Amino acid sequence: MHPTLTTRQHSAAKFFLLALFIIALDQLSKYLVHTYMQLGSAGEIPIFGQWAKLTYTLNPGMAFGAELPAPYGKLVLTGFRMLAVGGLIYYIIRLCRQRVAAGYIACMALILGGAVGNLIDSIFYGIIYNNAPVGSPTRWFYGQVIDMIFVPLYVGYFPKSWPLIGGSYSNGFPIFNIADSSIFIGVAFILLNQNRFFNESQPAAAPNEPQPLVAADAEKLA
Repeated sequence: MHPTLTTRQHSAAKFFLLALFIIALDQLSKYLVHTYMQLGSAGEIPIFGQWAKLTYTLNPGMAFGAELPAPYGKLVLTGFRMLAVGGLIYYIIRLCRQRVAAGYIACMALILGGAVGNLIDSIFYGIIYNNAPVGSPTRWFYGQVIDMIFVPLYVGYFPKSWPLIGGSYSNGFPIFNIADSSIFIGVAFILLNQNRFFNESQPAAAPNEPQPLVAADAEKLA
């Protein structure tokens, strides 16, 4: 499958501005939570009763609380995020040059904004907020991501028949942040709009692209 092409070439600047907006919103929310909220459930703020809350939580690992083994798992994760961000920037520029549908590029910009938002936490928060886990080899690249959005969809024990999490207790949906939400929204929109964003046919040749010199049915001319 190939991304759907349009007749109009897009400017990459507007998509990077969208990513920058997500980064700014994410970092502002984390600053406000760190400055004005108490860490843990003691500082919890209800938003919609028991359906959604603000809870200041530190996440040493990946999105939605996943974590790689210490002590160097965090460093590997941070390095991977840096590579992913570089790849996304290149990919968005390439999509714009190829005149891919704007909606698909916007989704990639949402993913980029979320990735950079959490990358900033990992690189700098160990220094800025001094929140690197105890025993970290260095405070650089070991900062913990600030999460705050808590939606307790399910509280209780998972059925034992479920793989990996069967029999474990859940106190609600993992706590996440705006960066996580932006990544999730970008991926979800791509999955929900596959028919619009992708097609199974090969992309048409560019007007200036040289055509093959051999006829498709050359064997008939022999």
